[in-house]
Amino acid sequence: MDVVEVWNGHHACVLQAALRKTNEAFAERLGLAPRTVAAWHTNPDVVLRRETQQLLDEVYETASATVRKRFALMLTSNQPAVGPGNSSVQPLRVAIAVVVREDQVLLVCRRDDGASGITWQFPAGVIKPGVHPESAAVRETLNETGVRCAVIRNLGARLHPVTAVECEYFLCEFLAGEATNSDIVENIDVMWAPKTSVTRFIPASNIFAPILAALEDPHDAADHQ
Repeated sequence: MDVVEVWNGHHACVLQAALRKTNEAFAERLGLAPRTVAAWHTNPDVVLRRETQQLLDEVYETASATVRKRFALMLTSNQPAVGPGNSSVQPLRVAIAVVVREDQVLLVCRRDDGASGITWQFPAGVIKPGVHPESAAVRETLNETGVRCAVIRNLGARLHPVTAVECEYFLCEFLAGEATNSDIVENIDVMWAPKTSVTRFIPASNIFAPILAALEDPHDAADHQ
């Protein structure tokens, strides 16, 4: 196989497997977020956006002959890119920061490939081995939005109902910084939204119930301002 006319999630995952890279390593090679790669595994039929198509073309074209041959064999044999015995794909854990400032909450708009069907989200970051989830939440918020925050408390964990990624949630208080889109590759926009209007941007069915409870409680953040 000399060329992929249109990359979809399955093609991308097979290339990842041919390169023998983890979600995180493959995402780093492409300059994307690990959650984007994880979404391709969840929805292999999704057609990727033009910029991602170009990135995958480049990775494929610069791969070694061995990798390209392995890629072609895996595609033609319909060999799955993931599976219980495939150690190249590691479980993905994400820390999510629910940052409040008075009556507002911080949101980011993802530049998605359409796999997850999600646009507006709370800031989130991959929990790397050896890193505390709280640190990942605070770090990613700063990297994505320029906002410094501190964890108030853990809101719990769950498998996300759309992406099936393991998520751990933290209620955080705003410390300093101007909310700006500091990650233009992954995000389209950043904003402070009224806490009472968050379900206008994120479907209530996708929001972890403890988050809604915390946003409705006027004392949760006020005691830490």
